[in-house]
Amino acid sequence: MPEKPVADRPLNILVATPAGGLGQGGIDRIMAALKGVLERQGGQDMRVRFLATRGRGSIVFAWMHLLRFCLAIFFGRMRGELDLVHVNLASRGSTYRKLVIAACARLVGVPYLLHLHGAEYRSFWSTRDSILNRAIRNMFSKAAGIIVLGSPWKAFVAERVPEAASRVVIVANAVEPPRLPHVGGGEKVHILFLGRIEDRKGVPQLVKALTAMRGKDGWRATIAGDGAVTELRREIDDLGLADRVDVPGWLGPDDVARLLSISDILTLPSFAENLPMSVIEAMAYGLAVVVTPVGAVEDIIRHEETGLLVPPGDDRALSAALLRMVEDADLRQRLGVAGRVFQQKHLTIEPYAEQIRLVWKEAAHRGGETG
Repeated sequence: MPEKPVADRPLNILVATPAGGLGQGGIDRIMAALKGVLERQGGQDMRVRFLATRGRGSIVFAWMHLLRFCLAIFFGRMRGELDLVHVNLASRGSTYRKLVIAACARLVGVPYLLHLHGAEYRSFWSTRDSILNRAIRNMFSKAAGIIVLGSPWKAFVAERVPEAASRVVIVANAVEPPRLPHVGGGEKVHILFLGRIEDRKGVPQLVKALTAMRGKDGWRATIAGDGAVTELRREIDDLGLADRVDVPGWLGPDDVARLLSISDILTLPSFAENLPMSVIEAMAYGLAVVVTPVGAVEDIIRHEETGLLVPPGDDRALSAALLRMVEDADLRQRLGVAGRVFQQKHLTIEPYAEQIRLVWKEAAHRGGETG
């Protein structure tokens, strides 16, 4: 029997995410939140399946997840139960896997949508003529739609693939409502860092900034995340900051929610980001934010309005901004409230889900016309 037109039946979407929405990374967290909203909303116009492409275990077994995903594309197409593949895309291994997925989708005539969330994609996808860069360009040029997280990334894709510019849409990350009420740090202002402990996130600069602040009273800090945890603990101890700076390592969602509820300031002095989830989560809790203007951060953090911006790599400016926040309770309150208002207006999960649904419909329709 001929396949029914998309308009006459539910739209079937297959979503590629690193761990199927079960991982600790930002994209897995937001995909899990999206899945939850779609399940709560119900609706008969879409059937959405989230499937891992890398898995949570060793990278050695990633090929098994990739093979399973490609088979899902083939069999979904054969049964007439697949209209669009949503491909979450970051650099390095993520791109290598997604090039395979995009090729599989094209082979069987299923349109795909790219969702670019990698922080370092500008340097990863260089302008140098190479087999990899040509393959990436081809993947973007043949996508039925491209989601980016902010205006700098829309300009980036339009510059690299001008013919795809009309298919690029901004859908900023969003978060669910806070799990706990915000109570703050109490007698000492609590500075919080959430993210991988590595150079890209500006952790060395943060340590220097906190070291410069150790002569000032009234603050404490938590640097939470995976990565070089043991090395950081040793450095904090050697600097004599162990009584003021806690390094708990990676934390699950419940512990992250608890930390956000008892913190006053969120800092993320990164050298490269796309649109960091930790900043949006902090805004939702009403924390004052001190960050660097990288990626799409300036789309949501406006200096002196919804947070403070400091230059990447400038530990002195970071220290000055953090001290200013520590010493000025009115400033913390004003920026925290403004950030929360902005987040509630623009970065909540229910409208995010509706935006994604609309992009899916447009991409499936566009792919159906050109397929």
